[in-house]
Amino acid sequence: MNKFIWENMSLVERTQALARPYELSDPSKIELVKNILLEVKLKGDDAVKSFTSMYDNVNLVNLRVANEDLENAWLNLPKKEKNAIKVAISNIEKFHISQLPQDIEIETTKGVFCRRETRALQTAGLYVPGGTAPLVSTLLMLAVPAKVAGVRRRIVVSPPGANGKIHSSILAAAYICGVTDVFSCGGAQAIAALSYGTESLPKCDKIFGPGNAYVSLAKSLVAQEIGGPAIDMPAGPSEAMVIADNEANPAFVAADLLSQAEHDVLAQVICVSTTSEISKNINEEIDKQLEKLPRKDIARKAMKNSRLIIAKSREMIVDIINNYSPEHLILQIKNPDHLVPAIRNAGSIFLGPWSPEAVGDYASGTNHTLPTNGAAKSYSGITIESFLKYISIQKLSKKGLELLAPTVTCLAEMEGLEAHKRSVTIRLDTNNE
Repeated sequence: MNKFIWENMSLVERTQALARPYELSDPSKIELVKNILLEVKLKGDDAVKSFTSMYDNVNLVNLRVANEDLENAWLNLPKKEKNAIKVAISNIEKFHISQLPQDIEIETTKGVFCRRETRALQTAGLYVPGGTAPLVSTLLMLAVPAKVAGVRRRIVVSPPGANGKIHSSILAAAYICGVTDVFSCGGAQAIAALSYGTESLPKCDKIFGPGNAYVSLAKSLVAQEIGGPAIDMPAGPSEAMVIADNEANPAFVAADLLSQAEHDVLAQVICVSTTSEISKNINEEIDKQLEKLPRKDIARKAMKNSRLIIAKSREMIVDIINNYSPEHLILQIKNPDHLVPAIRNAGSIFLGPWSPEAVGDYASGTNHTLPTNGAAKSYSGITIESFLKYISIQKLSKKGLELLAPTVTCLAEMEGLEAHKRSVTIRLDTNNE
């Protein structure tokens, strides 16, 4: 890992040390994605199939996956895997059900009643990556809260494998989660199909899920279009930051770092340690564990983007965390709870030696769809509210209107909006009673 001593670095050097290894503003990538979006918008299913053939080397006849295939995938799933999925679903449900908001009503002025009511999205598009690894967990993290929230139509898209089919474990998870529709397509073309609708895919109100740079760009671009769908958050390759003091177990730290590095060659992991000694031990553990990984080639490339930062003070550590704004933040330090109040920017935090990042990925109950690329400064990870919207409602009695009329008419006069004022005064004119 590239080593940095924070107190000896200039502001420019610190900024460079925390830079992401990828660029979502690459003009060539943007132009390519724009062309894909336009083609799908104009040609629908044919364009989706054409791009799937071009990028996935798969020729599809039908984009829709039959319900029978979903059921068979579940029936044929080994019992051990069924049980693991059921436990994960149970914990995810529990955590997200607890987030369901209550409708509220308040009398702000006598006779003036204001309330807020909740409505679920009608149609949600759920993108589930399936490239180098079938991300069953992502399907659970999107489909379960969407169902809990009451989203009527929950549409999964996922790229087909070399055999032309979505991985059976993803189909099995879709079945047990009650997904309403599954379509075999991925990449920017899948985002386009969910955005505009095609002969097979319905247009979605909002699009969720992580993906590669092209998927992330497509989501950002369609969200900027007039009438385009909302998106959950800007997202990119996985990232993790581990804070380790001298009490940290180097093997645990190394394992957490590598668990993110094996995702993608563009993944980034950063370790912030308090001493050179613990840093050295962590480095040695990384080398040792790396060689044993089936995906070591991916992890090794990702580790080239890694950083090992030595920061001796609490203030330095907090500054690094909040500036980087990591997707995953793992605190392997003494009394990790004491540091949490100072942390403003992080997708999800893991406290202490017995809280590996992987439990959040799969089964603790929290959602693993999290902001990356520094977006944690202004975005949250997926919650139940991601699938909801709110409607404000007000009802006034005549007395309530009379009490508020002086305020409303005064403000309308200040803005020079006579019709606004008149909409109040005309109701209070005794001749109109």
